[in-house]
Amino acid sequence: MARKPGTAKTRRWSGRVTRESDALDLEEGVFTLDDPKQIAASLKRSADNSRRRRSPPFRSAMSMLVFYINRAGRNLGRERLRILKQAKEELRRLYGREARRRK
Repeated sequence: MARKPGTAKTRRWSGRVTRESDALDLEEGVFTLDDPKQIAASLKRSADNSRRRRSPPFRSAMSMLVFYINRAGRNLGRERLRILKQAKEELRRLYGREARRRK
């Protein structure tokens, strides 16, 4: 079955969002780093330095990370997903937004 013209372009809009987001200028390869602390620190730097974002820095950084996790979906391996989830926790810690533990 042949593809419709333009299908490949429209199916990869999420990759374009992470590259050309109006909210943040991400450092290249940020989501491929192996250290959750480096990922979180890079997102924090990008969010804090952005002049184009419409939301507070924490929200912009977390939104971009969650967006990447959701769009990559089943293409993420277990280890990569674990690293990205740890990066979410580290980002919360960097912004002083740790979840309070219930007793």
